[in-house]
Amino acid sequence: MCIVAIAWQLFDELPLVLLSNRDEFLQRPTEPLHQWSDQPIYAGRDKQSGVRGAFISKRHQRQSSEYYEQNGRWAAVLNFRDGVQASSDERSRGALVTEFVTGTLSPMDFARQIDLQDYAGFNLIIGDAVQAVIVNNRGHAPTPLYAGLHVISNGQPEDSWFKTERLRGRLRQEVLPLIAEDSSPAYWQAAAFNVLSDSIKAPEDKLPITGVAFEVEQMLSSVYIEPVAFGDTKTSKPTYGTRTQSILTLRKESDAYCIANIISRDFDSHSK
Repeated sequence: MCIVAIAWQLFDELPLVLLSNRDEFLQRPTEPLHQWSDQPIYAGRDKQSGVRGAFISKRHQRQSSEYYEQNGRWAAVLNFRDGVQASSDERSRGALVTEFVTGTLSPMDFARQIDLQDYAGFNLIIGDAVQAVIVNNRGHAPTPLYAGLHVISNGQPEDSWFKTERLRGRLRQEVLPLIAEDSSPAYWQAAAFNVLSDSIKAPEDKLPITGVAFEVEQMLSSVYIEPVAFGDTKTSKPTYGTRTQSILTLRKESDAYCIANIISRDFDSHSK
């Protein structure tokens, strides 16, 4: 499971600030953030299903490993947790991300043409430099994001889970004021990663009900999920947790393009 926070159109110089924790089985084969050789995409990659991570972008044109010029298209996809098992004949949810960022449809037009029944449960947030849209296949129609701070996890976008409200509160107190002072990521990224590393779990009375066991619900209730044995009763070796933390920003330099900055750190060594 994952969590994404989006500061959308809050800062003149940064129309988008997106922070993400990607939670996954630790042995799932993945590649770190990189320029794809087969598509104009800069992203991590899930070698099992094709796409890894919470967000990717369309083009990588500079030599730097952290900066690229592109048309501002970005996307984030999260699983929807409702206890329903994914079917083997369903399409990879990550394909929604690659199809959007390599396409030309507006965020709203793309969201409206998705065949929702082709996928297991998802929350999809897609955007460019001027418009952002959220949609899922659990009853949430394509809806434009208003200017503000949005925190989405594995329930409905409007759900107030302990982890989403905790991340929202800490971002407002500890990170957004720093961005307002100086929009350069170097100034505030340490604070952002610190907030993304919050491992406080929800008290029992604050747990959501999503169709999984109580112990699993509690394990997944923190912003950062420490490595834990999960889904394998034969060993106590950690099998699941937060694997990647990432920050994506769009900085508008002209009316023609945006400069995007992705900063990412991986925890595949199972140490925080």
